[in-house]
Amino acid sequence: MKWFRRQPRGLGARLFVSHFLVALVGALTMLTAVIIAAPLVFGRLAGGMEAAMSSIIDAFGQTLLYSLLAAGLAATLAAAVASLLISRRIVQPLRYVLSATRRIASGRYGERVPIEDADVIGELSESFNAMARALGEAERRRVAVISEVSHELRTPLSTLQGYLESLAGGAIEPSEETFSLLYTETERMARLVDDLKHLSRAEAGQLALNIVSVSPLKMVELATEGMEPLFEEKGVELGIAARRKLPPVMADPDRVVQVLTNLLSNALRHTPGGGRVTVNIEAGGEEATFEVSDTGEGVPPEHLPHLFERFYRVGKSPSHQEGGSGVGLTISKALVEAMGGRMRAESRGPGEGAAFSFTLPLSQGGILM
Repeated sequence: MKWFRRQPRGLGARLFVSHFLVALVGALTMLTAVIIAAPLVFGRLAGGMEAAMSSIIDAFGQTLLYSLLAAGLAATLAAAVASLLISRRIVQPLRYVLSATRRIASGRYGERVPIEDADVIGELSESFNAMARALGEAERRRVAVISEVSHELRTPLSTLQGYLESLAGGAIEPSEETFSLLYTETERMARLVDDLKHLSRAEAGQLALNIVSVSPLKMVELATEGMEPLFEEKGVELGIAARRKLPPVMADPDRVVQVLTNLLSNALRHTPGGGRVTVNIEAGGEEATFEVSDTGEGVPPEHLPHLFERFYRVGKSPSHQEGGSGVGLTISKALVEAMGGRMRAESRGPGEGAAFSFTLPLSQGGILM
């Protein structure tokens, strides 16, 4: 028992000992079998010649014994060297992974381990590198979000601080306009905090969705009716282009209306007076496509892949001054994906307008509505 307790605990030492013991047992087994069987077989073959062959048998036995001992020793040494090399080859990549794990745990997310062979150890190293990249990207996003949130909150906080200091020092007189501005800034901060809460829950898959079979046209009508006063105030035309009978979709009606409202608000901010925003619905295959297109500012091609990133803005977009939190499109994309759909953005360039579309799965066996 004491011998077992004193065994080396390192993986390399264990592999070496196991390989060496296997080779040693094999050599000893072969030696024992030959020592026992060889004289018996040789004696039978030389039956009736015991007296004459006795010295020959003894010489043969000793020669065989010494030869087997020499061969066993050579095999044992070769097995020891091979076991050592194989153990090092197996253990070395694992040591790389272990060292890199410790460094990543200390915050060094750029660590990578070499991939030497396309075996199980190589797959482990490749998976480790993928995990390290994901952790590094998550850390980068975390730092970016903190920086972006602090930047977004700094502007309204600075405005509030400046006006409050001026009011307290008597530099400006209290007025309805001043208090309205202060209220607008606090409302903007509250909206940003609420949007971030929804975004974090959506990306973590913690949003409670009430998925039901619902008419796509009904949801579009609900969203456009709520936005009509704002469109009329700015002088932008709002229309719906869809067939009256469409198959139902499987979705959360409140979340779809939220997504459509976000897209309509975004289109309204970027469409000047006299322009037009159109909501189109099409059904084909196993999904329905909702599209909100406008005749507004448009988007340069290089910005399209980044539109759904948090706080991303195209140049000096006026959306910040007009109340946009910068995460509306990100929230919309997360909501659509949580309901099993996809979202994309298209634009032919500046001044050519933009179109944001998303898909939702059709209800199986649904009737036209």
